[in-house]
Amino acid sequence: MLVKSHKFKVKKKYSDIETEEILLDSKRLKESPDSEREKLEMPIKERVLKAFFICVIVILALLFFKSFHLQILKGDYLKSLAEENRVRSYPIAAPRGTIYDKNKIPLAINVPEIDLLVIPADLIKNIDYNQIVGKLSEILGMPEQAIQEKIETNKNLLYPIIIADGLDNDKAILLEAEFLNSSAVKIEKKSRRYYEDSQVFSHILGYLGKVTREELKGQKYYLDDYIGRTGIEQAYESQLRGEPGEDLTEIDSLGKTQRVLATKEPIAGEDLMLSVDSELQKTLYSALKSALKGLRTSRAAAVAINPQNGKILALASFPSYDNNNFIKGDKNYVEKVLSDTNWPMINRVFSGTYPSGSLIKPILASAGLEEKIVKPNQTIYCPGYINLFDKYGNIYHTYNDWKAHGPINIIRALAESCDVYFYTLGGGYGDIEGLGIEKIKKYLELFGWGEKTGIDFPNEKSGFVPDPNWKKQNKDQDWFIGDTYNVSIGQGDILATPLQLAMSISAIANNGKLFQPQLLENTEPKLIREIPVKKENLEIVRKGMREAVVNGTAKILNDLPIEACAKTGTAQVSKTKAPHAWFVAFAPYENPEIVVVVLIENGGEGSVVAAPIAKEALKYYFSK
Repeated sequence: MLVKSHKFKVKKKYSDIETEEILLDSKRLKESPDSEREKLEMPIKERVLKAFFICVIVILALLFFKSFHLQILKGDYLKSLAEENRVRSYPIAAPRGTIYDKNKIPLAINVPEIDLLVIPADLIKNIDYNQIVGKLSEILGMPEQAIQEKIETNKNLLYPIIIADGLDNDKAILLEAEFLNSSAVKIEKKSRRYYEDSQVFSHILGYLGKVTREELKGQKYYLDDYIGRTGIEQAYESQLRGEPGEDLTEIDSLGKTQRVLATKEPIAGEDLMLSVDSELQKTLYSALKSALKGLRTSRAAAVAINPQNGKILALASFPSYDNNNFIKGDKNYVEKVLSDTNWPMINRVFSGTYPSGSLIKPILASAGLEEKIVKPNQTIYCPGYINLFDKYGNIYHTYNDWKAHGPINIIRALAESCDVYFYTLGGGYGDIEGLGIEKIKKYLELFGWGEKTGIDFPNEKSGFVPDPNWKKQNKDQDWFIGDTYNVSIGQGDILATPLQLAMSISAIANNGKLFQPQLLENTEPKLIREIPVKKENLEIVRKGMREAVVNGTAKILNDLPIEACAKTGTAQVSKTKAPHAWFVAFAPYENPEIVVVVLIENGGEGSVVAAPIAKEALKYYFSK
């Protein structure tokens, strides 16, 4: 049979082959009769079929494994990646909590400012990237390199970062008009921390600094966020910071915003009310500043405390610094402060340690009465010195007093700051055994010396109370009676902070309660311990400090409108430098409300230099 197909003809010898016959395998073919074999031109061999099936199985296995890998093993990651490309989370900064003084006067607030922000990951992919950077540089007056460096350092960030802050209105309007249609360049209203009377309160409030890359890890901070660096800002960072919100925004493939899907509002930081009286703080600061102008020193510290609960009423340290300049990022100012050899950043109230001078004497008087080393009316004769004799009866050392006091009891010894009396009380002399260094150390530690007070701030120093073991281990020397004499008048190796002295004198003022100092007004007072000294013994010590004002070394306070108690101190530190000037006072005598401690490094006599500063603070406090 012939079939025409164009000009070619194909001769068909057999009828059509059935479908099942096409798929005859070689085994079936061998078993088929010759007439059937002729129907097939080429048989499919068995090994070819096996190879084909193996290939199919392998390909299916690979497809299954890849599908499992993409959907199961990496499904969450790829899903989040896809969502990130489609939906972005832009952070919304939470307003930082305001810091107030005890009378609700704001000390640290937030002021509005206009910032320029860019989204690095979007901007760097823009085909006009270089032109945009050039335009930003022209308007902002910033070097192109500085702008590029910040963008390219953070090129993977998908949220806005600050390129320039605190823009004036003219620049902001110009930038907004220039980049109106750009989703990678934004002009936003934000807020900046501002400190009222910054130098007056800087050692209390501290300041904010930008987060470091280390601080970004594992915490809910973003680049350009600020974090508390010192003071209240650091101590209460978690409360003040609040909780940032976020905008969930849908974007297209070019990074342009399509719509805002959802907004989580930020939670504002907690406002804090300090126990500080801002007017008392200003008074104390101004008095210190004025006193330092006439001296050859610029280092000083002062603190005022409520002895009934440990609340700090004022705290000043010199030299001070302007914390607003740290917020602004004024590099020249910051470098100047950090390189100042007077160390303005140190809060000397609790981070400075000094020999206490005669401010140790009220504590020793309390210990001597409690241990019955002396009786209230017992007198010790003061010729103006103590001589130490060797075994042959020869004088080998003399410990001088600042004057001869004659027969003197403990109240007059405190009032006139008699060294001979306290040499005898501490180390013993003649028929009086003395406390000895072990008991001296025991009572000093009971009053909080040699340990941190536990104030809210970091970097507090614990001070130091020496003993024979320490001297042997560190100086390879034995402990002598002269060492005990030195400690008994606050000289030698003994060290304390102004805050420790304020808290220990507060314990004398309030009948033996040692509180932890606090800077927040609305927290419960924290009692560290009840000091085991009888109230009648503490009353005798208070009488001695009252007598110092009535007719002793602290008569400068005698014209105050209330009855005050005080103790002067002058601590020798070097033969070539003036001594440290100390003064402590509390008032009223019957029911004390305030304790003030003043220290002026190398200031001279405490009664002359430090006492007038404390007087100014007390005068203001009781004039309200």
